[in-house]
Amino acid sequence: MNLYRNFLSVGGMTLLSRLLGFVRDMLMANVLGTGFAADAFFAAFRFPNLFRRLFAEGAFNAAFIPLFSGALETRGENEARLFAARIISWLAGFLVVVTVLVEIFMPQVLVPFVPGFLDDEKKFELTVTLTRICFPYLACMSLMAAYGGILNGLGKFFEAALAPVLLNVVLVGLMAVLVILAHDDAELGAVYVSWGTLVGGIAQLALVFWAVRRTGYLPRFQMPRFDRDVRRFWLLALPAIASGGITQINIFIGTIIASGASGAISYLYYADRLYQLPLGIIGIAIGVVLLPELSRHLKGGRHGEAREAMDNSLMISMLLALPAAAGLMALAEPIIRVLFERGAFAAADTSATAAALVAFAAGLPAFILIKVFQPGFFAREDTATPTWFSALSVAINIGLSLLLFPTLQHVGIAIATSVSAWSNAALLFATLWRKSLYRPPARQWRNQGLMLAIAIAMTLMLWAAGDALAPVFASGGAALPALLALLGLILGGGVLYFAAIHVTGVLKLTRLATFLKRGGKA
Repeated sequence: MNLYRNFLSVGGMTLLSRLLGFVRDMLMANVLGTGFAADAFFAAFRFPNLFRRLFAEGAFNAAFIPLFSGALETRGENEARLFAARIISWLAGFLVVVTVLVEIFMPQVLVPFVPGFLDDEKKFELTVTLTRICFPYLACMSLMAAYGGILNGLGKFFEAALAPVLLNVVLVGLMAVLVILAHDDAELGAVYVSWGTLVGGIAQLALVFWAVRRTGYLPRFQMPRFDRDVRRFWLLALPAIASGGITQINIFIGTIIASGASGAISYLYYADRLYQLPLGIIGIAIGVVLLPELSRHLKGGRHGEAREAMDNSLMISMLLALPAAAGLMALAEPIIRVLFERGAFAAADTSATAAALVAFAAGLPAFILIKVFQPGFFAREDTATPTWFSALSVAINIGLSLLLFPTLQHVGIAIATSVSAWSNAALLFATLWRKSLYRPPARQWRNQGLMLAIAIAMTLMLWAAGDALAPVFASGGAALPALLALLGLILGGGVLYFAAIHVTGVLKLTRLATFLKRGGKA
């Protein structure tokens, strides 16, 4: 299997999804703005999205893929198929119970998640309505993650990576209609977007269901029963609920605290969307591909290949993450002005969102390092260690958020999120080092130091260039000159960065294509 060809496949589909997501968010800023309807929708959408990351992508993939890959490697295809059927039957039963109970008791369930909304009855009631519409999205996404886990365990990544594109296609189409019709009722628009979210979830589930059916591994639902494999799965999955979804846990904690300030949730949402683009393309793609790769190597006793996969993943992820973080920090305000400042999104909203983006971008490399280091534990069926580190980072996030929010408002929450991510990444790496599970060679340290220095220089140059072009951006976010200036800065920064990477010998550009073509063996 070519590790980096699969990384490019997942990253490419993630890039397409995120680009459509930007179009979606530009339209959403126009339709919803940053008022109470926008706050209600973003809170409603994040509620099922949090549980999707925890119970589906986080816990399910961390526990399921190593066991499924191990069954394929040691017990054969038929046993792997039966194992998948037993686990997915448990997941389906769990989702039915949770969905029914949460729909019934939604007002009570939401109280601890949006306490700042309780003083505004209209805002809270709208949030309850929107969350009831959106919540079945959790079941669709959880089953999609389960079927996607089967595909990834089989070394097939394309369909599962393509599925998120469908959600954005549905929402872009819906909001484009609202914009064309000059729809100006933000509250009703939020209801339409919530229904669009559910339709998009159903479309995603249908795609991966069809893809698994084509492989012949489609599991048959059965009455859940508790056997040795199921017991082992839940022993791995329960602690992974905390560690696998740490990014969403931290963001959602920020949502709870931010509910006490008007507009804060929306500022954090738009800033989060921007730094999630490189996180999705680099970090999530690396994590999705690396976990089954490591699991197969370790189950087959190929420890040298496992260490090489970790080393190459660290190299390529930081090669891309550092300039992405630099660009977002240096060009935060121009990016947000060009993408969002129109309609109900005002200049003051641009400044507030840009400040949050700078703080989030400072933590971007850490979020990606977490995606690189966690598979080193999950592939060894160790979900307990990352769980303890996740719990500690959540405590750091809560403490810092509460400390900083009274003075820095939403920016304090973004700072706390980044600090907690760096804490988590440092603990994961230190433990891998101490247990001799992964120790980067001297060449890796040299290259990482050079890449950091080049990224810092790139940040300073982009900041100076952006400051010089400030009059162009001040002319209006929607203006063509502002868009062209922003694209020129991004392209210029990228050219300078990779030219420096080539000149310093970190990675010759002629070797980069070979590096990716041969799966990291340049």
